[in-house]
Amino acid sequence: MKKHSRILSLLSLSLSLLIFSLLSKTSKAYCNSHDKKVLFRIKEALGNPYVLASWTNDHDCCNWYCLECDPNTHRVNNLFITNSDITGPIPAAVGDLPYLEILEFHKNSNLTGGIPKEITKLTRLRMLWLSWNNLTGPVPSFISQLKNLEYVNLAFNQFTRPIPSELSSLPKLGYLGLDRNKLTGQIPESFGNFNATDFYLILSHNQLTGPIPRSLFNVKFAKIDFSRNHLVGDAYMLFRNNSPSDLSVDLSRNNFTYDFSKTDIPTRLVNLDVNHNKIYGSIPQQLANNELQFLNVSYNRLCGQIPTGGTGRLQEFDEYSYFHNKCLCGAPLPACK
Repeated sequence: MKKHSRILSLLSLSLSLLIFSLLSKTSKAYCNSHDKKVLFRIKEALGNPYVLASWTNDHDCCNWYCLECDPNTHRVNNLFITNSDITGPIPAAVGDLPYLEILEFHKNSNLTGGIPKEITKLTRLRMLWLSWNNLTGPVPSFISQLKNLEYVNLAFNQFTRPIPSELSSLPKLGYLGLDRNKLTGQIPESFGNFNATDFYLILSHNQLTGPIPRSLFNVKFAKIDFSRNHLVGDAYMLFRNNSPSDLSVDLSRNNFTYDFSKTDIPTRLVNLDVNHNKIYGSIPQQLANNELQFLNVSYNRLCGQIPTGGTGRLQEFDEYSYFHNKCLCGAPLPACK
């Protein structure tokens, strides 16, 4: 009986030592002291919101909500505050997190003001995601100083004035989303310098004017969305035949006026929306060979028979993809006379 009791005591002691060891390991603070001080400044500048309630001295800051640390350096490399009650401008202190690679403020309706210039200190930043907030002022040209940026999304804000041409000097940029703002002026000619293999350029729902720069012929696009602006002229430069990936183009609800029959349709074009423009001519025969997933050419001035043959996709779309044109005919519209 005594032997059995000693065994139980030893097991109990071993278990206690194991628990203590585990607690010691998990309680070890990995958070960099500099980063921790900066994070407390950010929290204070945002009014100590509920979403940052975990930001206390009771826990290692690498375990706080809304951020991540690099597992090797233990420096904060990702700050993401979304769908929260934060108020005021983006704190300038974010520029004092030197290892930050991702900065995301998304769907914070009370986040106001402009983008602080202090973010130019974030030389490692790869992703700047500031969408669905209430940010104002111009899109700052100093963003172009962040040479490691691959993704910029400033959509659904209140940004005004022309788009800064300096953004085209970002050598690694593959996605630029400036949609749903109040931007004016023309698309910069310098945007023809973007050199990503699959570039996404999203400028829809603004107040942009003028023609599309011819230089955009040089860009290898994956997606173009210029819809709901006041753009004019031709769009031939967007349809380059050597696009390396599937291509989506949305030019709807502008004032484009050009002969559609002269458009050189790339074989990788899979989505095309040009509705509500002033495009004339006929639908190019080339389009019948594309594996189209979406097509809308309605509300233009097109004429002639809808091309047949090829993949047969042009006849799979309903009449609403073609109606309100000058004299288009053929399936799915009524037969040509």
